[in-house]
Amino acid sequence: MKELMLGNKALARGLYEAGVALASSYPGTPSTETTEEAAKYPEIYCEWAPNEKVAMETAWGASVAGKRSYCAMKHVGLNVAADPLFTISYTGVNAGMVICVADDPGMHSSQNEQDSRHYAIAAKIPMLEPSDSAEALSFTKRAYDLSEEYDTPVFIKMCTRVSHSQSIVETGERSEPERKPYVKNFEKYVMVPAAAKKRHPIVEERTRRLTEYAETTDLNRVEEGGDNSLGIICDSTSYEYVKEVFGNRVWVLKIGLVNPLPVQKIRDFAAHVKRLVVVEELDPVIENHVRSLGLAVEGKSLFPAVGEFSQEMIAEALGEKPAESCTPIENLPGRPPAMCSGCPHRGLFYVLKQNKCTVIGDIGCYTLGSTPPLSAIDTTLCMGASVSGLHGFNKVGGSESEQHTVAVIGDSTFMHSGMTGLANIAYNQTNSTVVILDNSITGMTGHQQNPTTGKNLYGDPAGRIDLEALARAMGINRVRVVDPYNLAETDAAVKEELAAAEPSVIISRRPCALLKEVKKGVPLVVDPDKCIGCKSCMCLGCPSISFRNNKAVVDDTQCFGCNVCAELCPKDAFRAI
Repeated sequence: MKELMLGNKALARGLYEAGVALASSYPGTPSTETTEEAAKYPEIYCEWAPNEKVAMETAWGASVAGKRSYCAMKHVGLNVAADPLFTISYTGVNAGMVICVADDPGMHSSQNEQDSRHYAIAAKIPMLEPSDSAEALSFTKRAYDLSEEYDTPVFIKMCTRVSHSQSIVETGERSEPERKPYVKNFEKYVMVPAAAKKRHPIVEERTRRLTEYAETTDLNRVEEGGDNSLGIICDSTSYEYVKEVFGNRVWVLKIGLVNPLPVQKIRDFAAHVKRLVVVEELDPVIENHVRSLGLAVEGKSLFPAVGEFSQEMIAEALGEKPAESCTPIENLPGRPPAMCSGCPHRGLFYVLKQNKCTVIGDIGCYTLGSTPPLSAIDTTLCMGASVSGLHGFNKVGGSESEQHTVAVIGDSTFMHSGMTGLANIAYNQTNSTVVILDNSITGMTGHQQNPTTGKNLYGDPAGRIDLEALARAMGINRVRVVDPYNLAETDAAVKEELAAAEPSVIISRRPCALLKEVKKGVPLVVDPDKCIGCKSCMCLGCPSISFRNNKAVVDDTQCFGCNVCAELCPKDAFRAI
């Protein structure tokens, strides 16, 4: 059966057809939908783990137990999972284990453009790189066969364009292997130095065998062109762009197994063409490998090491006439991202700004508190860094910074990697104030559950972690909950906790306004006779409020009825419709 599928959906179909039994992941754009789609198959148990390290360790445990397993994460999430990753390379697997890592060239939803191929090389783990949805499905199935044949976890490297574009996929039936028996094996699974020393040579021999496989596998294929004046080596979406520009006019070596790379196959390809060019996004991984073989090659001298490529870029760099593209509409106003109407974080950030707080930020939809007009966040680094960073900031800043600096972190991010930072504050004692923005969901990646929501991936009842009890158990005596829609209450809490002589946690609790179960309030309207045009309400940056003819105007189709704007109006100009 043929079907039009997103790359992520096709990968999930590959998991189903490969007989996968367990998927454990942490949501991260652009990888999230692979697990959400897999959860639609009752044969696959799926879960959201607290973070990527836990997800990878869970998948490895299922593999050791004898069932095929899967975990997914975005590129920066792989940093969190790096600890188990390198040692799983040594232990190998029992049943097949596949790790999906989704890169984000162009940083559509990420804080860097990390190239995950380096992890495959460093950890000495094979990596497959599909270029469309059909390959996302077929490569996933192939990955499990490779995993079990070579006793190794296998990477599937996706990227934003492959994950979130659609192409035709031909689906098949599920084939579920019998459970492999677990056999106690100290030298394989207990990675103390004595055993690990014996495993390292096995990893090197595995890499040698996989390199031989790379020479003959159809994952790496040569497509002969009509003209051998140019030969292009490419992978992932770069292959699609090259084919759209040149069709069958040039020779192409399409790389699907990006680690380990072939040697003789590349040499033979280079011998057939007059000019050799590597087209790959981000770092020159393939180019450096080709250059190490002593071959003359062009790559980053023609193409940038930043951002996404396009057909036009490739055409221009290689002397082709760019395809005609749509003429962009000129003079459009800028539309920076903003927190939604009714977002519970808006009131909290307004209070922090009014108190002139230095705000150590974190990763989540609340990071939008850094944008004008609120401009309330000073730093954003990585998941959990706000809490740890606050402690370091205050340790050297002393009482002056302790009285004016807070960390903000979401409920899901706190569970992911904020808890250890809070433990550090409690243990090493700074008078730090941590604000947990509890909107009852993982908002940034599209409303996934987390350990604080009381629901699992399927929306069924699950264990729920009590944030207040957790903070107290970690040694924080001052823990309080505020409603960020209540500016006076929130302001009082911030002032009191900043002035306190011990660590404290403020939980700013209000569900995300976009959750289906959250009831929308009555929209507001502005009485033009009362409005004096002071623009106090505009300081919130609410997309429901605009300013026309020196008066505030509310778009009642967007207004959530949170009433935060009404709390700011000195003339009581806002009222319910």
